[in-house]
Amino acid sequence: MDRKFTMKDYIALASLLFGLFFGAGNLIFPALMGQMAGDHTASATLGFVITGVGLPLLGIIAISLSRSEGLYDLGCKVSRPYSLLFTCLLYLTIGPFFALPRTATVPYSVGLVPALHKDSPLVLGIFSLCFFAAVLWFSLKPSDILTHVGKIINPLFLVFLAVLIVMCFVKPMGSVNVAAPTGEYVSHPFFRGFLEGYNTMDALASLAFGIIIVNAVRNLGVKEPKNIAKASAVASIGCAVLMALIYLALVVAGAQSRGIFGIQPDGGTLLNKIAGHYFGNIGAFFLAVMITLACLKTAIGLVTACAETFGEMFPNRLSYKTWAIIFTIISFTFANFGLVKIIAYSVPMLMFLYPLTIVIILISIIGGLYNYHTVVYRWTIGFTMLPAIFDGVKSLPAGTVSALHLDGFVKAVGDFLPFSDIGMDWVVPAVIGFVIGLVFYASKKVKGTAAA
Repeated sequence: MDRKFTMKDYIALASLLFGLFFGAGNLIFPALMGQMAGDHTASATLGFVITGVGLPLLGIIAISLSRSEGLYDLGCKVSRPYSLLFTCLLYLTIGPFFALPRTATVPYSVGLVPALHKDSPLVLGIFSLCFFAAVLWFSLKPSDILTHVGKIINPLFLVFLAVLIVMCFVKPMGSVNVAAPTGEYVSHPFFRGFLEGYNTMDALASLAFGIIIVNAVRNLGVKEPKNIAKASAVASIGCAVLMALIYLALVVAGAQSRGIFGIQPDGGTLLNKIAGHYFGNIGAFFLAVMITLACLKTAIGLVTACAETFGEMFPNRLSYKTWAIIFTIISFTFANFGLVKIIAYSVPMLMFLYPLTIVIILISIIGGLYNYHTVVYRWTIGFTMLPAIFDGVKSLPAGTVSALHLDGFVKAVGDFLPFSDIGMDWVVPAVIGFVIGLVFYASKKVKGTAAA
C-alpha cells in the first residue's frame, strides 16, 4: 500500500521542483522585461507567466497523466525515430550545449565581472571548473537530489532572493506606471512576454525534469500511477504559484528601476545595478552568491536528467556516472565560449523546439479523450514541424540568413503563415493537424486499434 503524503512531503517536493526550474535565466529575463515593458508590464507579465510557469506546470502533469517514464517514452507516441531525435535535441539544448554552460557563465558575468571590474578568460576558466566540479559531485548521487536541492540549496537561495525583493518593494526606485514601454512591448506586450518566456527554457525542462519528480515521489514510498500523478500535480501547483509570484516581483522591480536607471543591455547588468543601489559595495558579491546558488541547483538537475535519460535511451553502453561526467566536461568546455555566444546560438534551437514542446504537452494533457492514440500525435506534430523549422531558420543571425540566401524564403513563408509577425505561426497548422488526427481516430480504420 502506498505511503500517504504529508504536507512536509509536498513542500519538499515543490521546493525540489522550484529549485530545478528556477535558475539565473529566471532572474535576468523577467527583470529586463519589466524595464522594457514599462506601463505595459501587466500584459507582458501575463504572457511571460503562461510560457514561464503555465507550460512547465502542464509539462509535469502531462508526463504524470500519460504515465510515461520520461520524454523519450512520451515522444514514442509519435514514433520511435522522432522521439529519439526530439529527445536528443531537447536534452542537448537544455543540457551541455546551451543551458548547462549558461549556468556557469551567468554568475560569472553578472557577479564576478562587476566585482573584479574586468572580464578575464582565466577567471572564467577557474570559476567554471570549480562550479562544474561541484555540480558533478552532487549529480553523482541522484537519489539524494531531493535533500540536496529541495531541502538545502533552494531554501538558502530563497533567503537571498527574498532580501533583494523586499528591499525593492520597501524602497522602490520609481513607479511602474511612469515608464514608457519600448520595442515590441509598445504594440504587442502580451506576445512579446509570451516569447520572452521561451528564454527560461522551463517548458523544455519540464519534460526533462518530469522523470526526476516521478522518481522522487517513488523514493518517498508512492508506487501507484494515479497517486504519483496526484503528488506530482500538487507539488507542481505549489511550485507554479511560487514562481509566478517571484516573476511578478522581479518584473515590477525591473519596471521601477526606470526611475533611476535607463534601459540596460541585459538583465544581468540590470540586477547588478539594482543590487548595488540597495547594498552598495557588497551588492556585486551578494548578487554573485545568489545567482551561483540559483544556477548550481538547476545545473545539478540538468546533469542528472540528461545522464539518466541517455542511459535509458542507450542501455548497456555507458553508465549513469559516465554520462554525467561526459555532459559535465562538455558543459565546462562550452561555458568558456562566453555568455553572449551561448545565448545567440541557443535562440534558433529554442524557436524550433518550443512549438513542438508546447503541442506535445497540450495534446498529452487531453490524451485520455483519444486514448493517447498515435494517429493524433503524428498528424499534430507533423503539421507543427514545418512552422517550427521556419521559426528556427528565421531566428538565425541576420548575417547567417543572408549568407545562406534564405531572405526570400523567410519573407515568403512569413507572409503566408498567419500570426507570423507575433511568433505564433505554428498555432493554425497545429490545430489543423490535431483536427485531422481526431478525424482519423474517429474513423472505422483506427477505432479498434490499440494505442501505440
